Amino acid sequence: MGYLQKNSAYLSVPTLLDMPAKPETVTAYIQARPEPLRAILEQVRQTIRQAAPGATEGIAYGMPAYKLGGKPLVYFAAFKNHLGFYATPNGHTAFAKQLRPYKQGKGSVQFPWKQPIPYALISGMVRFRAAQLGEHP
Repeated sequence: MGYLQKNSAYLSVPTLLDMPAKPETVTAYIQARPEPLRAILEQVRQTIRQAAPGATEGIAYGMPAYKLGGKPLVYFAAFKNHLGFYATPNGHTAFAKQLRPYKQGKGSVQFPWKQPIPYALISGMVRFRAAQLGEHP
């Protein structure tokens, strides 16, 4: 399991495959992670909820997933060295400049645990995706 090493900022957490059972709720997903990740993941959750209050929350692909009007909005997941955030390819393209410092894949970005999590950027991406799906603040 994960741990925060004494006298070190290095954080090691389990990958999705290391978890003993697939969680059925976002609360269960977050509670299955070690501290201090729980607080970070809860803040990500609240950031998404505030940016897209009409979104529904659930688990898909073993990770927290948010939908709007039945369509995928965003996902996130805790990995060993980073927070994975998935706002679909077009959600990432619109934020290419802000995402440049982070490792990326098609429709995904990795926010390292060793750096502050960019909650404002996550919020902006969620609002962008919500507008694409027809929700206007």
